[in-house]
Amino acid sequence: MSSFALNPRLEGDSYFVTDLTLCTVRLLKDANYPWLMLIPRKSDLVEIIDLDEPDQMQLMREIALASQVLRDVSDCEKLNVGALGNQVSQLHVHVIGRFREDAAWPGPVWGAAPAQPYSHDKAEAVIEKLRDALAGDDD
Repeated sequence: MSSFALNPRLEGDSYFVTDLTLCTVRLLKDANYPWLMLIPRKSDLVEIIDLDEPDQMQLMREIALASQVLRDVSDCEKLNVGALGNQVSQLHVHVIGRFREDAAWPGPVWGAAPAQPYSHDKAEAVIEKLRDALAGDDD
C-alpha cells in the first residue's frame, strides 16, 4: 500500500489545522464561509465506502466533532456536510457553516461568490481557535 499524499489542489485551496485519529483537518481559503475539509489519511480512497467499517465509523465521529467545533467557533445557523468529489476524486468531506446572510444562501456555496481570502492574521486566529477546540474534544 502506498503512503498517504494530499491532493495538490486540496492542499493549495486550504490551510492545515490539525490531524485527528483518521483525518487531516483543513480550513478552506475562503473567508465567505467557515469551511472545514476532512481528508482521511489513507491512500487510494474515492468514496466513503472505500474505507473499512471501523474507519467509516471513525470518519462519522470526526465529521460530528468538526461540525460541533465549527458551530461553536462560528455560531453558524446551519451546517452543510458533503463528500462530493466531482472536481477532486480523493475522498474529502466538506463541513461548511452557513448563515442566512451569506453570499450563497440558500443555495450551494460552489460558484456563488468569488473566494474571499483571509488576511494572514485572521487565518491564524481562526486556525488557533479551531485547533484549541478540536484538541479539547479529540478522541
